[in-house]
Amino acid sequence: MHDLRALRADPAAFDAALARRGEAPVAATIVRLDEDRRAAVTTLQEKQARRKSLSKEIGALRRTGADSAGLEAEGGRLRAEIEGLEILVRELDAEIRDALVTLPNRLDDGVPDGADETANVVVHEVGERRNFAFAPREHYALGEALGLMDFETAAKLSGTRFVVLRGALARMERALGQFMLDLHVQEHGYTETAVPVLVNEAAMFGTDKLPKFADQSFRTEDGRWLIPTAEVPLTASVAGEILPASALPRRLVALSACFRSEAGAAGRDTRGMLRQHQFQKVEMVSITGAEDSDAEHERMTRCAETVLERLGIPYRRMLLCAGDTGFGAARTYDLEAWLPGQQAWREISSCSTTRDFQARRMNARYRPGTDAAPEFVHTLNGSGLAVGRTLIAVMENYQNADGSITVPQALRPYMNGLAVVSAR
Repeated sequence: MHDLRALRADPAAFDAALARRGEAPVAATIVRLDEDRRAAVTTLQEKQARRKSLSKEIGALRRTGADSAGLEAEGGRLRAEIEGLEILVRELDAEIRDALVTLPNRLDDGVPDGADETANVVVHEVGERRNFAFAPREHYALGEALGLMDFETAAKLSGTRFVVLRGALARMERALGQFMLDLHVQEHGYTETAVPVLVNEAAMFGTDKLPKFADQSFRTEDGRWLIPTAEVPLTASVAGEILPASALPRRLVALSACFRSEAGAAGRDTRGMLRQHQFQKVEMVSITGAEDSDAEHERMTRCAETVLERLGIPYRRMLLCAGDTGFGAARTYDLEAWLPGQQAWREISSCSTTRDFQARRMNARYRPGTDAAPEFVHTLNGSGLAVGRTLIAVMENYQNADGSITVPQALRPYMNGLAVVSAR
């Protein structure tokens, strides 16, 4: 959600910010609606005041036995006019809200211009890509040959974009999630949180997933939504609250199942488990004051990078351009892991600051000082990491010529010391 006062103060700057995302100018329309609403509210208040005064005048006349019919007729007209104005104000409120909730967040000034991912900027690259003495295979070829990754059974059970993992690969996926949680809790200061995977519409709206991304999420028959990421319940946990400054930053982390319909992804990544309807992800969320959010964005991204470094996965940090930055984000860093089987960089984490965009939708605030007026918090979210995609990265980077997979040192304590995954 956007600050209507800021829009009124500089409509041209608001439209210029939207233009960076390829959006058409809307400030004039919203300002006109706001002016109409403010005029209607002023008239409504005047008529309410007159009606209150009129009520006193009628009461005084009745006490003296004087004729009050003319004033009572005026009161009847006022009642109808007030009802009409109240309806008009509600309608204008809804029009303004509907216009604002469909507009993406304003980008940080440091976000580079560009229409799509080709304009993203490499911030840094970490780790050496392994030189293989054989042609590296993609994860699905490795997993199927090991008998531990089964797409056929998953399709029989659920359809496409699902997978059944067995044996050591199932254990490795679980180990990755536990390893990430322990790292973020024990070393990075996040509080582990177990969250519902079903949430209400308010939680989805507050975290900018509705109405924009309704077609990309699954909805139950009773009106609840399956979470596309634990960002939704973690961030929405502070909706409607006024937090003390001493409670910030609040850092939360959850390992959860995530669900996405993948609308619009037909034909993309149909082989393997890169793009699934259901997947596991470790999600980090930070709630901060405005003055700390930029530093928190850097910190959160480093937390995600540390996972890849501990696992020995080559990666690069990308600063997303204007055309590739998500709807609710003011600035986003993507971490891309090197997948030798694909000979390509693939996103494995996305860390974003939304500034106060989500907080305005949720009415989540904090009080900077004892007597200070409440201000909106800033919210940040980041994958720390996508577990399935990390499994893919481990499989492809640690594969051996015989099709087995070496277990990274960091994971071995979580796999009862297992050093190599081989055919079952």
